[in-house]
Amino acid sequence: MESAEVNGGGEDATLVGEKKKKHKGKHDKPKPWDDPSIDHWKIDKFDPSWNGGGMLEVSSFSTLFPQYREKYLQETWPIVKRALKESGVACELNLVEGSMTVSTTLKTRDPYVVVKARDLIKLLSRSVPAPQAIKILDDEMQCDIIKIGSLIRNKERFVKRRQRLLGPNNSTLKAMELLTGCYVLVQGNTVAAMGSFKGLKQVRKIVEDCIHNIHPIYHIKTLMIKRELAKNPELANENWDRFLPKFKKKNVKQKKVKVKEKKPYTPFPPPQQPSKVSQNVIPLISLILEIPWFQFW
Repeated sequence: MESAEVNGGGEDATLVGEKKKKHKGKHDKPKPWDDPSIDHWKIDKFDPSWNGGGMLEVSSFSTLFPQYREKYLQETWPIVKRALKESGVACELNLVEGSMTVSTTLKTRDPYVVVKARDLIKLLSRSVPAPQAIKILDDEMQCDIIKIGSLIRNKERFVKRRQRLLGPNNSTLKAMELLTGCYVLVQGNTVAAMGSFKGLKQVRKIVEDCIHNIHPIYHIKTLMIKRELAKNPELANENWDRFLPKFKKKNVKQKKVKVKEKKPYTPFPPPQQPSKVSQNVIPLISLILEIPWFQFW
């Protein structure tokens, strides 16, 4: 009996010892979703059967539009209404208030479609054509409205840098669209972009840097090199920094402004300067006085 008790106590001691030991990676077990064949970034198409009961509450979004867009929106509103009706979203154009409103209905099944509809009316208010703006209702299409008006105070400088973003004959803008795979529209104080998340991130970086006085051509050149490097499978797992150009910031020498030294303050006014008549007459009088008086007799 004693030996049994001793053996039992020894087993308990070994179990306690094992519990105390902590080894790293004890939870690193193979999981069913850790499969390289699964694309984790893929967005599955929404199935209406996932939300058969519909929406419990009405969600709505509203946005204002400028007056110059009123006529165009009035003409293209039937197209917008038809596209939103397929998704079960109601829309309203209020010309008195100058606003557009979208809201869910009893037929709405996709909960996220109302957010997509909100992005649609935002793009329409920023002068994006209706056929292009309707593409935002696709699951793979995203949008970003970049506000550039508040990034710089000087109006003339802002206009020049915004024009630099477009380039001659919109060549810079077209190059940006080709390399990022996004639709970009510069309008007023905003830049509207549509595309993938990766492309939108690149567009925002280019636009903000352009307004902060970094020319878009530097980013375009970098994107072109990255595009060529991506074609080579051997460089897939390597660092690309050695291939990318490194641009140095050049400080242009500015003219030094001459600071005038301030004279010490005196409460008395400066002495009166002699007039031009006095300056010419006084030397003549002094000359006459120097001539002896008896020479005049």
